[in-house]
Amino acid sequence: MKYQVTVLTPTLIGDGARLSPIDYMVWRDHVNVLDQPKIFKLLARGNRLEGYLSQLQRATKLDFASWGGFAQNYADRRIPFEDAAVTAHWDRAALDSLHIPTFRSTRTGPYLPGTALKGALRNGFVFANPKSGSGPSDRMRVFSVADSDPGSRDPFRVFMLRVATLLPQGPDNYTLGWKPGTTFAEMAGPGAVFEGIWRENEFLNREVVRQTLHWNTPVTRDRLFDAANRYAAKQLELHARYAAWTSLDTLAASVADLQKRLESAGSEGRCLLSLGWGAGFLSKSTTIGMPEADQRKLLETFPFYERAIKSGMPFPKTRRIVFLKDKPATLPGWVELSIG
Repeated sequence: MKYQVTVLTPTLIGDGARLSPIDYMVWRDHVNVLDQPKIFKLLARGNRLEGYLSQLQRATKLDFASWGGFAQNYADRRIPFEDAAVTAHWDRAALDSLHIPTFRSTRTGPYLPGTALKGALRNGFVFANPKSGSGPSDRMRVFSVADSDPGSRDPFRVFMLRVATLLPQGPDNYTLGWKPGTTFAEMAGPGAVFEGIWRENEFLNREVVRQTLHWNTPVTRDRLFDAANRYAAKQLELHARYAAWTSLDTLAASVADLQKRLESAGSEGRCLLSLGWGAGFLSKSTTIGMPEADQRKLLETFPFYERAIKSGMPFPKTRRIVFLKDKPATLPGWVELSIG
């Protein structure tokens, strides 16, 4: 069988690499990734190589006046900004904001790792079945998810993101604040599709095998997708509340669209997942299914979360927001999974 993942909001499954400002030049609202080996070979024929290497060594980004022709003629690939307005933000951004995380890819194109999908599905399964998600008889062994085939780079863009936060305005009353700094990231845009192999090991669902593994009920795809959708519903409920607190109307509309998509997905054998870079705490913690008071009491025992919990503010109080058409618009990392 094959799976198909359709990107619903800008999504980044990172490869751990970042484009530094000396790896690319911005020209005509595109990030032009320089083909450095080709440039070195060209400059070695004349007397400009030493000057170029000197600037690479000491510069924070390349001088366009001197080397801008490379962006036009020697780009390994060109990634458009999501909108022309992003260029002006890039020009004003601090240098430490100009390192662009990139999507995982091979030489033939970007791909979606099977581990990213299975990890998101596992989170949903544990959310719905808190006592049966992992361990020596891990129920997720029923499912095998391969890396997707390499896809086209056409739907990819460099998007601008900022981190929204809550500012207190009184008891249970908050307003929008923004953390300093801007992020630029290479992301698959809405409509991008990834396809790969999906396998189900029915042997593990045989009654005699389940008894050996101490599984009370079969682990089916319907059960897995239902769990994922219940997890997605809870995340979107919390995101909708956040959008209301911050009065981000476009974000609220985007969350509402995802909730509608979730309704149809559940009735048609598909599921929604939140995954990848920027998806945040809610996409990784199954504690969001607990009563809020119990969740806060639990998280307070972890030093990493203790200070945030004791502040009395909603947790988490931040969201990474993707800008579209120069407006804060949506959350990163939402996709739809179907099996065909």
